Amino acid sequence: MDYAKNPAIKNFVEYLQIPSVQPNVNYGQCVSFFKKHADELGLSFKVIELVPKKPIVVLTWAGQEPQLPSILLNSHMDVVPVFEKSWTYPPFSAHIDGEGRIYARGSQDMKCVGMQYLEAVRRLKAEGVKLKRTLHLSYVPDEEIGGHDGMQKWVLTDSFKALNVGFALDEGLANPTEEFALYNGERCIWQMHVHCAGQPGHGSLLLPNTAGEKLRIIINKFMTLRDEQKKILDSDPKLTIGDVTTVNMTQIYGGVQSNVLPEKLTVVFDCRLAVTVDHVEFENMVKAWCKEAGEGVTYEFEQRNPPVAVTKTDTSNPYWVAFKTAADEMNLKLDIRIFPGATDSRYVRRVGIPALGFSPMNNTPVLLHDHDEFLHAHVYLRGIDIYTKLIPAVANV
Repeated sequence: MDYAKNPAIKNFVEYLQIPSVQPNVNYGQCVSFFKKHADELGLSFKVIELVPKKPIVVLTWAGQEPQLPSILLNSHMDVVPVFEKSWTYPPFSAHIDGEGRIYARGSQDMKCVGMQYLEAVRRLKAEGVKLKRTLHLSYVPDEEIGGHDGMQKWVLTDSFKALNVGFALDEGLANPTEEFALYNGERCIWQMHVHCAGQPGHGSLLLPNTAGEKLRIIINKFMTLRDEQKKILDSDPKLTIGDVTTVNMTQIYGGVQSNVLPEKLTVVFDCRLAVTVDHVEFENMVKAWCKEAGEGVTYEFEQRNPPVAVTKTDTSNPYWVAFKTAADEMNLKLDIRIFPGATDSRYVRRVGIPALGFSPMNNTPVLLHDHDEFLHAHVYLRGIDIYTKLIPAVANV
């Protein structure tokens, strides 16, 4: 097949060629791109700018019963930086090789999903389909740097509340097997700086109460927890990384020069708390470690996500029932997991809206944020087929 001539592929390539790369993204081309498609499809178009130069784009397809809670199909416009010398083809060329692989930053994360939503809507409207519930397609900024000026702020505004969202879909991950990964929750990010104050002095002495001694105790405590969690993960092949708490030491800083005992040393840990962890108990454990390490050991949070309930995947959730029924009819094998990283879904769930993370990319290596990120054209096109079935299923609940 000559994929380059396929209209849906052409649209995808055009979107991929917009270099909406962090940092300091210029979202103007993305906004113009979606305005063009909204006009073509007869969708209402709105831009919300809560932070200057960081637009939130919303395309809306009004439902037959607009008073019902709506469906939100969310994706982000930004992509992570690239190291061009490590790419086989220019990362914003969207080169299609002889095997049909589309190479571009964002091909998996997550411009594919944003376009699959749009192409599925295009097909449904062409077929004369009417949806019961209103459908909103949102394209948000800055997810790759935490979503703080995008989804995190937006869900708290009147403009978001006016959408009356009852259920949301967002990104998942590729999966190298036949199964499609589906994510109904996320671990909570706790990034902690532990400060160890101690007796300063000359580096040739063995003074008591030094910062280094306290630092060693703190590092040992956190890394022992890391070892314990790794053993749990390794002991059960059914577990994935999202099922355990991960702990990683990411920074150590402090001191003035090599022969001076510092008055303070700081170590930073990136912790991702499993959904089963009691946050109060976890923090009390850290407090006890600091007390054990000695006087003057304190901690502060760079980031601290609150606990958020996972989206139910049982008969109590009618949107899940509709999603699963449509997936079964297409013979899709779903593997329900907890997302290993963080997406904008956490902010949606935080305000009480059920959300699922789903990127229809099976038999595909996981290449988000990697060199030579690609998605095969036939996987992309099949994803449109899948959303063409999933969207009416959830929108007609």
